[in-house]
Amino acid sequence: MTFKTKATGLVGAMMLSAGFVLASAAPANAMGPMVEAMDQDVSAGTVTASKIMAGENGWLVVHRTDKDMKPGPVVGYAPIKKGENMDVAAILQEPVKSGEMLMLMVHAETGGMKTGIFEYTLGAKEDGPIKPDGKLVMKVVSAK
Repeated sequence: MTFKTKATGLVGAMMLSAGFVLASAAPANAMGPMVEAMDQDVSAGTVTASKIMAGENGWLVVHRTDKDMKPGPVVGYAPIKKGENMDVAAILQEPVKSGEMLMLMVHAETGGMKTGIFEYTLGAKEDGPIKPDGKLVMKVVSAK
């Protein structure tokens, strides 16, 4: 009888642990699109997002920006896949000086002439920014 109680307690503890793991995993899976990045040295000609969550295949697009926080000209981009993307580096297509601000933004791979070719220009619809709930998915960083 004592053994049965201990076993039941062990099974109950295991079930509780499993339930806890499942409960804590659910919010991570339900996470929407996002970009994580920090201020960084761009002297090697790249800028990196440490983590991107994407609902579809698309692009990490690097826009110039300033204190007004409006996306400016595109200075780099890199492909991303649906789901979690870690350490996504975009090659900068023009010099970026220390202190300049960059907006790392998620764009879709839609509306263009060719899949896998980045076709966006400011204001265009091809491969444009995604806007869940009407908001851009982006992170602003400063170049060091």
